[in-house]
Amino acid sequence: MAKTLDIPHIDLAGDVSIPQFGLGVFQVPPDKTFENVTHALNVGYRHIDTARAYQNEAQVGQAVKSSDLSREELFITTKLWNSDQVKPIDTLKQSLKLLETEYVDLYLIHWPAPGHDLYVQAWEGLVEAQKQGLTRAIGVSNFQAEHLRKIIDATGVTPAVNQIELHPYLTQHGLRREHADRGIVTEAWSPLAQGAVLDDPVITEIASAHNRTPGQIVLRWHIELGNVVFPKSMTPSRIEENIDIFDFELSAEEVERIEALDRGMRTGPDPDTFNG
Repeated sequence: MAKTLDIPHIDLAGDVSIPQFGLGVFQVPPDKTFENVTHALNVGYRHIDTARAYQNEAQVGQAVKSSDLSREELFITTKLWNSDQVKPIDTLKQSLKLLETEYVDLYLIHWPAPGHDLYVQAWEGLVEAQKQGLTRAIGVSNFQAEHLRKIIDATGVTPAVNQIELHPYLTQHGLRREHADRGIVTEAWSPLAQGAVLDDPVITEIASAHNRTPGQIVLRWHIELGNVVFPKSMTPSRIEENIDIFDFELSAEEVERIEALDRGMRTGPDPDTFNG
């Protein structure tokens, strides 16, 4: 029997509510994904973030089908890869078959891939996919402010979310402000900077004060900022530890101290130059 936790939700445009915490399956091998997602669902996760490029949509779908949870209890995100930007609806239909569901809750353009200059066309396709009921909400990932402005100006439709690399060493303050001004929810990928922030003296000091792990402190920081966050782990105990962050809070001073660690450090590609 799957455990139920009281996870905060954030309202998206179109009367859609997204759990603020979930499980990411980036770089989780297909043969490990079923087990990974099944454990997460059993301990209270209800939000799974996958992508066409991860090549594990089928295993996510199998885990969801095998659970005792109804589809309505779950929030599933997948993404459109760069080479598929000319056929977003057909690609989404292929993802839906693999996920064994009639719709996803959120469909994202994975990267703007500005060198291809197809992301406006792709966004028009996502708008149509939402109209067709193939996805409840639509958004983007790794978009910079100018990319956001271009698709909004072209279509009049604002993304519900922008999923960006965001962690204490890359706080994205300016882009988060742009999101807030436009009513776009910020989602954070690589929320722990692939572990690079966990030994930082500021993080470890705050962790000691709360009797928590450094990872829990950083994930709680994301929650305090209002980010949607979905750390990846293939370790069952870490999956459980990661979500155990809703019975304590950070002070405003602690949040500011962590934000002050920003050094503009990316662990992934630069969205202005990455074309996939």
